[in-house]
Parts: sequence; structure tokens; C-alpha cells
Amino acid sequence: MLRVVWFPVLLGCVTAGSESSDKSNIHSRVGEDVTLSCRFKLSSDFVLNRLRIHWHVFRDEEGSVVHSYYDGADRLEDQEVEFKGRTKLFLQELSEGVASLNLTQVRPSDSGEYRCIIVNSQDVVIGSVILHVSAPYEPPQVTLLSWEEGEMTLQCKSRGGYPKAEITWHDGNGNQLNQSEPAELRRGSEGVFEVQSRLVVTGPEDSTFCCSLIHAPFNQNLSVCERVKALVRENKTEAESSGRSNAWIFAIVGVVVTVVAGVGVYMYRRRRRSSQKDTPACYSAEDEVRLQTDCNAPRDQHGAETDVLLEREHGAPREHYSEEDEVSLQNEAEGKGKSLQDFLVHLGLERHQSRKLKLNDILEIKTETLEESNPRTLGEIPWHFLRKVMAVNGMARRTRLGPAAPGDNGIRKDGEKPFAIIPPRSPAPSVCVNPLDVLCAVLCCSDTFLRQEILLKMSMCQFALPLLLPALGTSTCTLLLWAMRDIVKNWRPLSLRESRGFREENLVLTSVPTFSFVRLGRCSLSKSKILNKVLSPPQQQHDFFIHRDMESGNVPREIAEGLVEISWYFPGGRESSDPFQEPIAVINLRGDIESHRLQFSFLAEISSAVFIFTECISERKYELLSSLQDLRPKLYLILNPSSTITRKTQGFLNELVPLLKLTQSHVLVKDNTANDSDFVTRLQDTLAHLTKQPQRAVSIEDMAVTARERGIQVDEDCEECAEARKRADKITGEIEDVGEYKGRALTLQGVPCKRLAEVERELCQMKKQGETPTEDYKSQLRRELLELRTQQNGRDLTGGMGTFKASLEQLTPVETHYFLKWMKFRLDHIARENLSKLRAKYKETYRTPGHSPEQLAKLDELIAASSLGVEHFMRELGQFYEAEHSVCKDSEITQSQRRFTHLPGIAADLMLSGFALEIIDGDASHVPLQWVTDVLTKLHDKLGGKSRLLVLSVLGVQSTGKSTLLNTMFGLQLAVSSSRCTRGAFMTLIKVAEKFQQELGCDFILVIDAEGLRAPQLAKLEDSYEHDNELATLVIGLSDITIVNMAMENTSEMKDILQIVVHAFLRMKEIGHKPNCQFVYQNISDVSAHEQNMRDRNHFLEHLNEMTKAAARMEKLSRDLTFSDIMAYDPEKHNWYIPGLWQGVPPMAPVNLGYSESVYELKKYLLDFMRSRTPNRTPRDIPLFTKWVKNLWNAVKHENFIFSFRNSLVAEAYNQLCLRYSEWEWELRKEMHLWVCDQETAIQNQPCNELPDAGNLKQEAQEKVQKGEERIVKCLQRYFESRARNRYLIEKYREDFIRSTKRLKTELERYSASKCEKAILIKKSWHKIDNIQAEYMRMTEKKVVSLLEDCKRRKLKLEKKELEVEFETMWKEAVSELKLISLKRRQVSQDLEFQLRKDLENRGSTVRQKLQEAGNLCSYRIKSFTMDNDYLDLTCFRDMRESVTQEYRHKAEEFARSLMDKCHRYIKEKVNSKVDYDETYGRELLQMINERLQQEDVPNLHINACFEVDLKLHILGEAAHAFQEMHENFIKENDPQERLEKLKPQYLSTFMNHYLEKDPCQQRARHFCEHCLKPALAEHVNKKLGIRIVDDLSRSEKANGYRNRACFQLSVLQKLLDEMDFDNYKKYINDYESFVKAAIWRDILDHYGNRESIEALEAGILSAIIEKVRGALEMSIDGGTSTVSDFVANVCRLLQKDLVLPRDSLETTLFQFTASADTSQFSADIQDSLSELEQNLASEFKAVNIEEKLSKLQVKPQDELFKRVFGCGKRCPFCGVPCEAEGSVHTEHSAPVHRPRGLRRRRDHLTETLDYSLCSSDVVSNASFSNSDTKGKLVPFRDYRLHYPDWRIQPDPSSEASNYWKFVFKEFNCQFASEYKAKPADLPEDWGKITKEQALESIKGIYSRDDQHEPEKEPEFTSVHCQRDT
Repeated sequence: MLRVVWFPVLLGCVTAGSESSDKSNIHSRVGEDVTLSCRFKLSSDFVLNRLRIHWHVFRDEEGSVVHSYYDGADRLEDQEVEFKGRTKLFLQELSEGVASLNLTQVRPSDSGEYRCIIVNSQDVVIGSVILHVSAPYEPPQVTLLSWEEGEMTLQCKSRGGYPKAEITWHDGNGNQLNQSEPAELRRGSEGVFEVQSRLVVTGPEDSTFCCSLIHAPFNQNLSVCERVKALVRENKTEAESSGRSNAWIFAIVGVVVTVVAGVGVYMYRRRRRSSQKDTPACYSAEDEVRLQTDCNAPRDQHGAETDVLLEREHGAPREHYSEEDEVSLQNEAEGKGKSLQDFLVHLGLERHQSRKLKLNDILEIKTETLEESNPRTLGEIPWHFLRKVMAVNGMARRTRLGPAAPGDNGIRKDGEKPFAIIPPRSPAPSVCVNPLDVLCAVLCCSDTFLRQEILLKMSMCQFALPLLLPALGTSTCTLLLWAMRDIVKNWRPLSLRESRGFREENLVLTSVPTFSFVRLGRCSLSKSKILNKVLSPPQQQHDFFIHRDMESGNVPREIAEGLVEISWYFPGGRESSDPFQEPIAVINLRGDIESHRLQFSFLAEISSAVFIFTECISERKYELLSSLQDLRPKLYLILNPSSTITRKTQGFLNELVPLLKLTQSHVLVKDNTANDSDFVTRLQDTLAHLTKQPQRAVSIEDMAVTARERGIQVDEDCEECAEARKRADKITGEIEDVGEYKGRALTLQGVPCKRLAEVERELCQMKKQGETPTEDYKSQLRRELLELRTQQNGRDLTGGMGTFKASLEQLTPVETHYFLKWMKFRLDHIARENLSKLRAKYKETYRTPGHSPEQLAKLDELIAASSLGVEHFMRELGQFYEAEHSVCKDSEITQSQRRFTHLPGIAADLMLSGFALEIIDGDASHVPLQWVTDVLTKLHDKLGGKSRLLVLSVLGVQSTGKSTLLNTMFGLQLAVSSSRCTRGAFMTLIKVAEKFQQELGCDFILVIDAEGLRAPQLAKLEDSYEHDNELATLVIGLSDITIVNMAMENTSEMKDILQIVVHAFLRMKEIGHKPNCQFVYQNISDVSAHEQNMRDRNHFLEHLNEMTKAAARMEKLSRDLTFSDIMAYDPEKHNWYIPGLWQGVPPMAPVNLGYSESVYELKKYLLDFMRSRTPNRTPRDIPLFTKWVKNLWNAVKHENFIFSFRNSLVAEAYNQLCLRYSEWEWELRKEMHLWVCDQETAIQNQPCNELPDAGNLKQEAQEKVQKGEERIVKCLQRYFESRARNRYLIEKYREDFIRSTKRLKTELERYSASKCEKAILIKKSWHKIDNIQAEYMRMTEKKVVSLLEDCKRRKLKLEKKELEVEFETMWKEAVSELKLISLKRRQVSQDLEFQLRKDLENRGSTVRQKLQEAGNLCSYRIKSFTMDNDYLDLTCFRDMRESVTQEYRHKAEEFARSLMDKCHRYIKEKVNSKVDYDETYGRELLQMINERLQQEDVPNLHINACFEVDLKLHILGEAAHAFQEMHENFIKENDPQERLEKLKPQYLSTFMNHYLEKDPCQQRARHFCEHCLKPALAEHVNKKLGIRIVDDLSRSEKANGYRNRACFQLSVLQKLLDEMDFDNYKKYINDYESFVKAAIWRDILDHYGNRESIEALEAGILSAIIEKVRGALEMSIDGGTSTVSDFVANVCRLLQKDLVLPRDSLETTLFQFTASADTSQFSADIQDSLSELEQNLASEFKAVNIEEKLSKLQVKPQDELFKRVFGCGKRCPFCGVPCEAEGSVHTEHSAPVHRPRGLRRRRDHLTETLDYSLCSSDVVSNASFSNSDTKGKLVPFRDYRLHYPDWRIQPDPSSEASNYWKFVFKEFNCQFASEYKAKPADLPEDWGKITKEQALESIKGIYSRDDQHEPEKEPEFTSVHCQRDT
């Protein structure tokens, strides 16, 4: 029952500006923060997690919850809404006994009484504090409400205050006036008051009245005085002002109505006029007078608009005005009045005119990425265009705004009245934008690199590209040469049709005939529309150019006038369908040539022919045309008369014929009667005819030369670009033959790099080991590796590489970007030329009769090596960096001599700029690990640690569009040209917008593009499948999401890739990584594909299941698995059907709109999927990703991936869970230890006839342990549901921990029941002795009383000595008269010998003879047992080597030692229980031995019966000696006569005090303390101290060493290395269990060596229990006990759960205590003695040495720590390293590092030298082993699991991992050889170079993984959540 303790609660407030009037009241101002505090007393067993705190506020006797805290966390479920987010508890003050609540932004409503209720252990504290919140009032204001005939009504008002305030009125003389009515209070929404008061008075106008406001909380006394005259004047002014305002309002309304009416009439007339001309009109919001075009009306049908303008301007019909008027007015109608700045403001792009948009800005992942809707505002149009064009979506040029409100479509709803039908009007031009204007605006606001990407994507969409940008913000036009540099086209010209060859070339370098199309004056024929038809192949109509019949194409251009566009036709080699057999370029000028003379002159210069569109030829047009007679290109006129050609036009045309040398073919007429198709055919024929004639062919680069001559800007004419180009040309100018250049300049690649990769792989796989010993072979490989690296490091950078490196170092970021682009263009061009020549040569050789396969093979190699890109140069730098790092690591050079340390930083900058980093070397199939990890580390630093990644990758067959898929999905720039298939794997960063990072759970998306699987160039290699398997494993292992890309037409390869992918996913599942997988089927365009393929998907799943089983067999997994077992696969959601990439037949086919939209749907799903996983996914940052790369690559290099994978991230996550589990386990253990202590105390205090039933106690213990088990399981569940780092990686270990919990439950149940049964047994065994003792005491007390009465009757007073003589005489007589019963002594050895003979009676004659020969059992001891070869039965192994015989001997010896240690612990436990010997002890010992001998591993030891007999003799001999001594001690301690003699002094003291009539209280009190309390208190301390020591050690500096087994191993190995003592190492290796126990014992002694720590623990326990004793004394007095006996009985009852008070001492204390004794005085005397008693006990504790102290503890801390760090005790079957797998029950044994086998006595049977091989190396080598388990047969190490399936031996993660034990072996080689009677090992040379520091670093690298990361910033799961409720 809880005791409610009331005591003063200290209250206060810590806030600026707040004052506390007294200790229980706090005053605060509105808006301030206040702190309310309560103090409570800390109990001795204070635990924060058990503290419960509740704050409530009481207002009007109603309580509300303000804040609650319990179970170690804030609990705000019941918190009142008004306090949400405004309360905080200061947790750091709770440990000081202060519960402070911070309340922020206080409000008036917060006022009230706040009560804190604190439940701490068994105490409840309630305190209260009253909060007063106040707010000051504003100065009052006096106003005149009414004034009639001298009577006036005044109002005084103030607001903003709290609480209530008073208002009083005074006249000018200070006389108080009575208010007409009470003051009125109104409470506002914020809780503050508005107070107002009215006063009705009469008086003259010059009277003065004053209003005063009094507000006590702020001592406000505010007054305001006003004269009546001033108030009246103010009132009149306001009235007049109001009247004037009303007049103005009426006037303005009138004007507005008039204007609206006029505009309405005008609009009506205009609409009627427009409808008569059948020309729709729409009006701009900016200028109602200026006529604009309709969004849907054809642009060239706006002649009527010009007519309207002519009439409006001149008041006469159109035909009366000159052509100049028509041109100028038409320009006005075309909307040329808007400036660039205005237009950019219109689109919201004005800020990007100076700060250009960059590619990274567009690629950034934002929430808008998930939006598919059309733009709804003008500001969205540019971004819509950019998003769509980056996704190569053909709808990118759509600029029409979406509907403002859904459903607003003019359709009448049911129930609505019908309305007049009005023809729908198009949206106003303010919501219409011409796509060309948008394009010009976006290009104007983009930097040169974004422009390049935009034009590349537009080219893929087959959009016409801008060639000349108008003068937008510049002095002249700009030619976009740089923007087109990245475009590559391939086609099949006529000359290559039969050979089916093709040409591939950069677009700007391709020289083709160029034809320009321009307009002169008005023309109703759409030039752009005609060109689209001309360029479109049959049945493949495409809109290359925007024209007026396209959406928004008719909108007047505002900034695009003068834009010059270009498009090409590239033939596909199909004569029937190609309108042109050779490529041509078509240029289109937007606008009239008269207005754009510069552009026209440029086009005339570069074109082969110029086609001029016009309706008629007027005099003005004739003059312009006649001036063109000197132009180089041919001129063609395309006439489009409105009806027929007028005579005027015909006349001018005849005059132009000789001037322009026109023929009939040069004039094309398209009138209303002509068919469009026929006209297009004629135009195509004309162009085709021109291409057959010798024509001038120009490239874009040639055009740039002409542009510069004519003063036109070229976009790449800038210093940065020029400098970058110069450097790139310097490098690429050396390259003629790619293969030759790579061999000459890229010296570290090719053969050296491939050899490095081979050696690294061989170090892991050891395939070519042969007969060379494993460690020698590895040493050779390491030397070769170092030699190769040294050779690499010794090379110099060639001229090209030196320039490349210097450029990256010296250029600015912009120049670097230009430089890398130039390098790419130049290298791609060179590679294409080389590849084209090699292909032609290969084809020629192949067609040559009698060609040799060797020639083709050589050409094939040259073709494979002809690829050359920037990645090769970066790879070379990476190789230089790696070589230098390796040489520096091996101390060949110093750190200061390094030249390339800055390169990772440069590469990191490039990644941030959007360049891809090669993660897998595609030529050598190798990961340059050091280079990649250092680059990523630098990247992490540059990002300031904000580098959370979500990794997405793609896998698929080569050339199935993987890179194109990623480019389309994310707008990337991965190489996709036909000559550049991806080799290796590249990773690219995509930034996530800051606002989207939290939602998506990452800062960046890392995209990995991998080379194609089943590549033809690798198919001929034997290990091509392994290569693909490794690639898939690495890529999938690094990914969170993997897209598996498959082309449906390639079914055989699809099966191959699925097998590879399934294999990789199986590996990931086995190592705890579960990436998501999406299957993409390309080239499926049917809309019914998903529905119709349902059955196919089910068959597909069955196929995947079969593949999974096959992969499991390959990985040597015994269990059957299905695909659903290795990943969560949903056939409905994880399959995507995507149409083919091209809409038609390339090269003139645009990207399929369905392809782009399907890829967008996939992207949208992936982002949604990422968002859905965010709450349950722990984000990976770059350091974690780097670790994944290391772990995966190390495992991939091994053949057996699953058993070679060493995942340090899994290890860290596993260790973190182990730490948590260790805490939960200890909490349960501690709880059961305390429960057992309580039960033992209760049993000892109970009479024998009232002892509890052992069965009931067992059931209670089971229930308690069951709850503890459920609590731990719940904790495990919460842990896996929490956001703990990488928890998903250790999901497979959950069952291991649950099994460990069940085993813990069984152990604790057995322990609890055993302890309780033992306590009951002890109590019962003492019962007979206690009864005898009680009888002796009763008889002795009679004698003492009789002597006392006899002495008192004597007349003479006896002196003290005489009394002592009398008492001594009486005592002797009394003892002689007692019939003393001595306890029976037993011969334990005879009893145990009898049991042993009975146990072995049926074991045959050999055993009987052995027993007869055995001497006395006491002559056998455990220490005297020695292993003898006669104990082994090896008759069936006569031919076996001596080494195997020795192995059997050592195994049997270890078995015996282990069993003897276990029995010795049992014996020691029984001896320490201080009970008498029981014959069951012998039977239990024999049962333990027999159970162990019957286990399944014992037959493999081949021990005989003699071994068993001798072992039992020695164990029972040890037991006989120990149990006999225990028996003797028990008799001595419990002999009745001995116990009676101990009570003699107490009886003598009582006798003398009574005779001398002294006051017995004080002395009896001291006697009670000394003989009753003192032993009980000492026993209590011993019971609790062990638990406290474990808790204390867990919080001390040594706690790190005992957190888990890994930490313990690290601390032990470090200490061994520091000491370098051979004997310690020998014991650690050969007797690990004893070493661990000794190490723990030594640590405890060291920690408590200064005594202060342990004395503090003892003092804490002692102080707490003495406080309970004081409480029991006080409660017993308060209970009103009448006699001392009742008082003592009551005290004993209150303390019976904590202390066992000895009965003998109690009875002697109460002997002859008079009934009339004062119990209060007796209690007071005991209270006075307690302090002295406490000091005495502390002194006695201090006098005991630490070893003796620890031996007396009931809970041994050394045993508890041993359980925590020792583990299962299994040892590696090869090297003997202990298993370090956490948990008491695990399915596999493992150790992070193994050691040379010679350290465990293993030797070469021929040379007798110690074996220095390591099993962690042997398991991946060709070595074999033989031992007793294989019965001497040789077994390959790779198959070790056939004999040891429960052991998992992983290869070393690095060559340095085993340096520790190599160093130890090197240092103590001779000592170990001498100890094991062998010869020293002949160690590899490189072992001798290992230093002590390197040895230390190696174990730190193995064991200190979790120190490499900062603590998790996310909410961390702690053991606090799993504490019991108080």
C-alpha cells in the first residue's frame, strides 16, 4: 500500500519579467513562459523509468490534464487541447528531485491552481502552485456618443487587459461622478477583456470630464480628460467627412456605369462585325482597344483583323491604303509590342534572366515531379515544357492552360433552366502563349549546358531546333552551335543501302544540302505545315515545326519573331518510303523577310536554295525580290493567291524571270483548287531533284563561320568555352588510332589493370594455388600486388593525362564543365571514326574467301577496345590514386610525398555537377575500391553530412534501352549512342528538393546504370555467367530499388537474365538485404497487355520459383525456397508494360508518346513507393553506402558469395540489438534475483509449520518469468518496428533472440525453483536442531531464574565476582543435567563410493576390476587427473598418423577438463550453501556426468570405459573431500551445546542486571542491535550487493568492455597485446573459459581496488535498510503495543520481507524483560544505537578484503558478467577461436577473426613444424584437411560444412584482418613450439613486417565497427520502453 507523504513543496518561477509574490503563487504576463516546480524526495532505489508525474490544473473546481510522464516518456494522449505543444518537462532535473514544468506563451485562461502528483517507488507526493496570468490595459479613450440640448452621453473604453479592471469618472475638479450604469465587460477571442463605461451628464461646452482605469495586477492607474467642446468638434468633423465620402462614392459609380455601358456598346458592334466577317476575335486584358488573335483561329486567316485596324485608323476601306500601311498594321496585329522583360514577367521567369537556370535545377526531384496535369497558370507553362521535354514527351510544346475549375464546361445540369445557346469563345490571349515564345523564353533563361540538353531532347522528339535565336536581351541574333553539339544522328545513305551499313555522326559536323523556307508578306498557306508534310515519311505524319493549326500555334508570337528553326531528314535506306535518299536540312524563318533582313541574308548565304512563300507580288515585294539577283542560292517562289494570280502579280513575275534566272520549275503555285498532297509531292520532287545535283553542303560549324562574318553571335564564343576547347584539342589532337593511344597514354589500364584485378580475385578464390601452402601463396599474391602497384606508381602522367589532370585542377567549375563536354565530343567523334573503319575492315575481311579466324578475332578485340571516353581518363586518375595509396600504405612513400590526394575532392565536385562516376571498371570488371570510397567520403564532407541516399539501379540484357530508360525517367545524360554501350557501372546523383526530402526520406537519389548482361563480347568467355552474376549481385546489393529491363522479343536472353537476377536476389535475402524489384517489359504497346497477360504473369511467377530453387542449390542452401521467400513480389504491381521507344521507323521516328508516358507512370510509382517506405526505412547516408560497397565487393570476389559475405552494417545493427537485449536480459535476471532474495527471507522468517508450498512458489516464479519473457519479446517487436539503424538487415536473427529468451525463461524458472526449494530444505533441516536448542534454552532459563531468586533471598548482598561464581556453578550443573544430543557424523566418501559402484555395477568386468584396484576415494582429486593414451580406443585407426592420435588425446583432455569444471562448480555451489551434506548430491553429480557422456559428440572422442571410471573417481573424490569438510563445518556450527555456550554471556548479563536491579532498557537495546539487527543487516547487504555491483559496473568506465562479446574480446585482446605475456596468451588460447573468468575477476578487483566504490554501494544499501528499520520502530510505537515482547514481534513482522532476525538472540534479548518496561524508551534506545551500529558495520565491511567480500555475495557479479560475455562456449574446429555469436541459442557458430592453427597445437605431421595456416584463408583455397572428425580422410576445406554444418567460417574481409594473430605467432613462434614440443613454423616473409601498431589496428577494424558512426539522430529505441510499470 502506498504511503502518502505530505511535506512543503518548493515552488518557483524562472521567467523574465515574472515575479513571485510568495512561494505558492506565481504571477506572469500574457505571452511569457513560466516554469512551475515541485520537489520530491529521492528514494534509495530511485529509477527514472519508474517515476510517474502528473500535472493538473483546477479552475472552478474542475480539473484538466496539463502534462503526464510515466514509463520513461511523456504521455500526452489525455492532454487538454489548449496545452498542446506548450508544455515541456525538464527531464535532467528529475534525478535531482525536481519536477519542473515549462509552460510557454501563457494565456489568461491558463490561470488556476496547478497540482503536481509524483509517484516515486512507494511514495506519493502532491504539491500545488497557483498561477496568475495578467495583461495590461491600453490607455482609456473618451468619446461623445450623443449630445442634445446640453445633455450628453460620454463613453470611456479600454481593451487588451486581464483580469477585470475598474473605471471611475471625475469632473474637472476631481469630484467623483456616478456612472449611469455598471461598467460592461466583454471577453475577446484571446481571453482578454474590453471594459467600457457610460456617463450621462449635463453642462456647458467648456466642461471637462475625466475617466480613470485601475488595474491592480500591474498597478495601472490610467486617466484621460477631455473637454466637451473638443469632443463636439470632433464629432462634427467625422460627420462631414462621412458625407463627402458618400458623395464621392455616388460620383464614381456613375462614371463606372457610363464607361461600362459605352464599352458594352462598342463590344457589341465589334462582335457583330467580326461575326459578319466569320473571324473570331478575343481580347487582351491589357489593351481592350488593340485587337488580338483567337487561340484557336488559324493565324494566316487574320487578314480581317488588319482590315479592322485600317478602317479604325483611317476611316476608309482597306483597298485605299498602301502596302506599307498593311505591313505595319499586320505587325501590330501579330503582337510585336511586348518586350522580353514583360514576357518573362508574364511567365514568372524574370529572375532567371540574370541567374540562369541550370540542368540540376530541372533534374531536381520535387513534388511537382509527381504532377501530370496540364499547366493551370502562365507561370507553370515553362516548367511544364521543361519537365515534358526532359522526359522526351511529344506533348512538351503544349502551352494551353488547363480548365480553371472542373465541370465548368457549359453543360446544363438536371433541374437547371435552359439558356440561350452562345457560341463558345476561346480563352483570352492572356491565357494563351505561343509555344515558340515559350521556347525562346526558356532558352533565354537557361545556361549553355541546359540549352544543350533541351535541344538534345527536342531532337529525340523530332522537334525542329532553334538555329538562330532572335535578339533577346542581346544586340543581335545568336546561333546555337554549342547547344547542338551533343546531338548524334545515324542514317543509311544511298551508297550503303546494299551493304546495310550506316553512318553515325555528330549533328553539328554533318555537312548536308540546306534549303531555307521564308515568307514575304501575307500568305494564307501555312509554310510550317507544308514543311512538316514534306519531311514526314509516308504514313508517318509528324509536326516538326509549330504551325497555326496546332494547339496555341495561332497565338501571336511576342518574342519569337525572327526565330530561325532547322530540321533534318535522314534516310533509312528504304527507297520506297524515303522521300529523300540523302540527308537534307530544312530551315524555317519565323516572320517576314522584310522585317528580318539579317536572318534572311544569313540564310541566303548558307542555303543551296531559298523558297519564298507569298500570296502576290506587289511593287514593294518586286523591289525586294529584284535586289536578290546576286544571291548564290537558287530562288524558288511559292505563290498562294487568294483566288487567281492577278495581272499585277503576273507582270512583276515576268520581269523577275530574267533577273533571278527563273524557270517554270522555280515557281510553284498553290491555289484553292490545288490538292495539298499533290503540292507536297511536287515540293518533295523539287528538293529531291536538287539533292541529285551537285550542291553546296554545309554543317552547323560552317554556318557558325558565316554567322560570325555577318555579326551574328555564336553561343560558344566565350572565353571559358574557348579555353576548355583549346585544352581538349591539345589532348585529343594526339589521338589517331584509339587502341594505340590507349596503350601509349593510358598506361595503367589494359593489361596492368586486368592483372591487378586477377590477383585481387585470386587472393579471394585461390584457384591456382596448386600445392603451395595457403599462407605462402597469399603472401606471394600480396607481393605481386604490391609490385604491380609500385610499377603503376612509378609511371609518369603522359602529355595527354597531364593536361587532363592539370585542367581539372586549374579550371573554374564552368570551364571544367566545358572542358569535359569538349573531351566527350572529341573522343566520341574519334571513337566513331575508328569504329567505322574497323567495322568496314571486319566486314571486308569476313567477306574475303579464306579468311583466318585469327584475323577476325584480332579485329574483334580492336573493335571491343575502340571505345574511348572521359571515363577512361578518370579511370586512369583513379588508378594513379589507388597505386599511390597502396604504396603509401606499405610505407614505400610518405604521406607528404603523395601527389594525388586531392583527386577524390575533384571527382566529388564533378558528381555534384551531374557527371557520372564509374563504380565498376567495365574493362577489368573490377571495383577501384579505395578510389570510389574516398570520392564518396569527400562527397559526404562537401554535403555537410546531409547525404541520405536512395539507390535505384537498372539491369537488363545489353542494348535493350536501359540507359535510355533512365535518361527518360530522370533526364540524365547517360551514353546511348550505337557505338557506346555502357561498360561496367556508373552512378549519378540526383538532388531531392529540400521541401521533398523529409517526405521522400532522402537527400539524393543515386542512380546506377550497369552494363548489359549477356553481352556478345563476353559470351565467348568461360566465366561470362559468373561475370554477369557478380555484376547483378553488386548492383542489386547496392540498390534499394532495382528495375529489371527486358525486351519481350528476346525470350531466350530474358530467361538468362532472370536466372542471374533471381540468383542475386537470393544472395541479398540471405545477407538480410531486401531491395524492391520492378520488372519492365519493353516493346509492348497494346492497352490490353496487362489484363491479357495475367496468366502469363502467373506462369512467370512459377518460372521464378523454379529459378529460385536452382539458385539455392548453386549456393548450397539446403532448404527449398520460392521467389516470394526472397522478396515481396506482387505480380499486379511490380510488372510494367512499356511500348517501344520509337513512334515509327528510325531515323526519322520521334520518341513514342506512349513510351514517355509509361516511363513517367513508372517513375511516379517509384517515387510514391519511396514515400510509402519512408516511415519504416532507415535512410542510408554515404558512409553506410560506402560500407555496403566494401562488403559487397569483398564478397563478390569470392566464389561462394553467401558464406563469404561479411556485412559490417549487419554486424553493427546486430551488435546494437545485442546491447539492447543484454540490458533487457539483465533487467529480468535482476528482477528474479531480487524475488528469490525476498522469498528466501520470507521462508527463513516463517515457522516450520507455516512454510509455503514449494509448488506454489515454483508456479509464482514461472508466472513472473513468463511476464518477463513477454516483456522482452515485446521489446524485440518494438525494436524491429522502431527506426533503429539498419534493423531490417537483422530480421533473420529475430528468431534467435526469441529462442534465447525462451532459454533464459527456462534457466530462470529452474534457478528460482531450485533456490526456493533449497531455502525450504534448509529451514526444515534446521527445524529439529532449533527445537532441541529451544528446549535447552528453556531448561537453562529455569536454572537462571531459580538462581536469581535464590540469590535475592540471601541476606548478604553478593558482589559481582560472587555472582559470577554462583552463575558458573549453576551453568555447569544445568549443562550436566541436559541430555545433550550431538549431530550424527557421516563418512561421505563411503556414501559416494557406494553410489559410484551402484552406478557402474552393470558395466562389465573391466570396470569392476578398475573399481577394485581403486584405493580410497579421498585420494582422488580433480587436479590429479591426467590424460592417458590408454583412455582412447583407437583400434580401428591403427594406420592413422600420430598427429591425429594426438588430436584425439587433446579433444578427450578438453572434454574431461570441461566436465570436471562443471562438476567443480556444482560442488562449490553446494558447499557455499552452508547446509548439511545430503546423499542426493552424489546422485546428481553422477547424473550430470552420465548425461554429458551420452551426448552425440562423445562417441567421436573414442574414449573407453577406463576413461569414464577414472573421471568419475576423480570427480567424486573431489566431492568427497569438499562435502566431508562441509558436513564437519555444519555440525560444528549447529551443535546444540556449542550454540548454548554462545548464549552464556547474554544469560549472565541478564542475571546480573536483574540482581543488581539496573535499568535493562538501554543495555537490552544495544543487545538487540548487536545480536539481532547486526547479523541480519550484514546478510541483507550481502544479498543485495552482488546485484548493485553488476549495475555499477554496467555504468562504469569498464562497461564498454562488457556491453557484448565483441567489446569484451576487443578489450581482452588489447590488454594482451599491451602486456605481451606468453603465458597469458597460452591460457587464452588453450583454456579460454578459465581465462575469461580470471579476466573478469581481475577487472572487478581492479575496479574496486580503492574500496571507495564498493564502500559507497554498501553504504547505500545499508542506509536504505536502516531507514526501513527506523520506520518499523516508529510504526510499532504508533501501533500502541503494550509490552516489549509485542513491540519486538511487531518490528519483526514489519521487517520480515527484508531481514532475517536470529530467533536465539531475540529470545535471549526478551528473557526476563519485565512486562512493565517502557516500549517507547526501548524503541528510542534502539534508535539511538542505530547510527553507531551503521558505523560499526561500515567499519567491519571496510576491514574485509575484496576477495573475501565477493565470495560471500549471494549473487556473484563475476558469474553474471561471465554469462554476458562468454557465449555458447563452442570453439572453431580448426583454430579453436571461441564462438562470438550473440544470444545463448543461435543456429550458427561464428567468429569475426580466426587465428593460425599452430597456436592450437596443430603441426605438419612430416616436418613437425607448427602449422601457420588460417582457416579463414583455407576455406576459400584448394587446401584440404583431415582430423579425427573425418577419420583421417582428406576433405577439401571448401566443403568443411559437410562435417561442421553449425559453423560459418568467413574469409577475412581484408589482407590486414588477421594481422593480430599473425603478429602474436611471429613474436611467440619459438615459445609455442617449445610448449607444444614441435618445431617453430617457417612463417611467410611479410608476417615479419607486421608491427604491434598494425596488429592493434587490425582488431580495432574488426571489433570497433559501431564506433565509426555517430549516434543515431533519429528516435532511438532504448531499454526504458521495456521497464515494468510501477
